[in-house]
Amino acid sequence: MHEEVTNKKKHKKSPEKEMSFWEHLEELRWHLFRSIFAILMFSIVAFLNKGFIFDRIILAPKEEGFITNVLLCRLGEWLSVKALCMGNLNLSLQNISMSGQFLTHLYVSLMAGLVIAAPYIIWEIWRFVVPALKPGEKKHSRGAVFYISFLFVAGILFSYFLIVPLAINFLGTYQISPDVPNQIQLSSYISTVVSVTLAVGIVFELPVFVYFLTKIGVLTPSFMRKNRKIMVVAVLTLSAIITPPDIFSQVLVTIPLVALYELSIRISDRIYREKQEALAG
Repeated sequence: MHEEVTNKKKHKKSPEKEMSFWEHLEELRWHLFRSIFAILMFSIVAFLNKGFIFDRIILAPKEEGFITNVLLCRLGEWLSVKALCMGNLNLSLQNISMSGQFLTHLYVSLMAGLVIAAPYIIWEIWRFVVPALKPGEKKHSRGAVFYISFLFVAGILFSYFLIVPLAINFLGTYQISPDVPNQIQLSSYISTVVSVTLAVGIVFELPVFVYFLTKIGVLTPSFMRKNRKIMVVAVLTLSAIITPPDIFSQVLVTIPLVALYELSIRISDRIYREKQEALAG
């Protein structure tokens, strides 16, 4: 009899105990701590590799020999469109603050650490969220970390190799008069490169946002199809905000964003049908 009572007690203790609010908060704290630690570690690595980060990555898009500038120039020659051939920008950056270059070095290193650590941060967030999911939701959410990371990295690369060179070429060479030469501040150049790159990386997460919004019932595929024209206008507006004010670069950004929206409709449709089938069953 005593043995049966003991077994029952063990059986009751075996299921995973529901965590309290403070235990959840403690768990979240450790996920955030590890994420911040990863950012700091990668930031230190970036800081110690100043030459590579600045000369090979940050400052490279303004050079004539940058791969995008070379390919666009060849495309311009083939299409007989001279505007695509950027040539030598002669873009000279200036620093007018005593601590400007050091603070820029710290800022760029931190942003580099954030971008490099992004897949790990996404994985930490996923580890915190996944215990709250039901078995069926866990099954359908496999690969979430990969897809979220892939879309973010794809957006970063798309922006860096296409939008950033176009932005630098347009904004760096635009003049209202020959009597007003461009004297670009280092901080202005850095903020343009970083903000445009990160903005497009986040925008590329559109399918992920649509997935979760459909999952919780906020979005439906019929709503997205019905408002397709409005979303195209919204995408054009967003493209105008995150790109230089010229038609060519806006179109280049609009095309993948429209494609992502169409992909999001398909994702929403699949999730919506699965929810309807689950309710019917």
